[in-house]
Amino acid sequence: MSVRLGPVELRSPLVAASGTVGSVVDAAGAIDFAHYGAAVAKSVSGTPWSGRPAPRVAPTGAGMLNGIGIQNPGIDAWARDIGPQLGRAGVPVWGSAVGTTVEEFARVAVGLAGAGVAAIEVNLSCPNLDEDLWALDAGLSAQVVRAVRAAVDLPIGAKLSPNAPSVVPIAEAVLGAGADWLVLTNTASGSGIDLEGRRPALSGVVGGYSGPGLKPIALRCVVEVTRSLGPVPIVGTGGVRSGADVIEYVMAGASAVGIGTVHFEDPRAAKRILREVRRWLDRHGERDLSDLVGVAVAA
Repeated sequence: MSVRLGPVELRSPLVAASGTVGSVVDAAGAIDFAHYGAAVAKSVSGTPWSGRPAPRVAPTGAGMLNGIGIQNPGIDAWARDIGPQLGRAGVPVWGSAVGTTVEEFARVAVGLAGAGVAAIEVNLSCPNLDEDLWALDAGLSAQVVRAVRAAVDLPIGAKLSPNAPSVVPIAEAVLGAGADWLVLTNTASGSGIDLEGRRPALSGVVGGYSGPGLKPIALRCVVEVTRSLGPVPIVGTGGVRSGADVIEYVMAGASAVGIGTVHFEDPRAAKRILREVRRWLDRHGERDLSDLVGVAVAA
């Protein structure tokens, strides 16, 4: 079940998605990370961010909305408090860098590297921040990745947005700037209404939608990038709840698959999902999951 993602070998095709497993070390009691190839910690900025006021999460019937606003203690406190615990997580921990300037992204990346993370995910695409999304602009996205690439020697993934008019030029730009893989995708912009309160369900009105309904959208991004750019390293993320979902992302072109929102319903879902993947491979006479990468969209 091991897979290769750019320069990284993962013991499992599953990656625990950022924002759903806290700092990773604080979720180890609820989640058995032995079933993951990597786990991505919640995004960290250069200075402490207080996030948005409540309400910050809301159900949608199928999935959820969140408008946390990336509350975090800032990179200095994160490195001091979380860094020394990373070795006890039981899984390679990837840091997630976010910022409001190119320089802030690079500074956070340096701090994450110093704290001992195994790789860095560059969060270009959080839809519940007030600032414009970096991932809607190929040039700005490339600037950020280029600055992070110059600042650290670790492997880098770029997390892109499904809200971009076309994800392909953004993907091409960040790969050209030095990203080792793509994360397709972050949550999609969404909103909801509190009927009893007669007000928006989130304090920020618009937040990020995740869950089963995101899968066709994120999968479309994987398909478009694979068809346009050929086989490139991708972590397909969005709406994964089963082994069949994993196989679908891999056939669309993903080398690894992120799981996120399902953690809130079933923190130990990864064991079941991997078992379902193995059973699918056995039923279809397949020995290696990696042999299926992109087979459904190959020219």
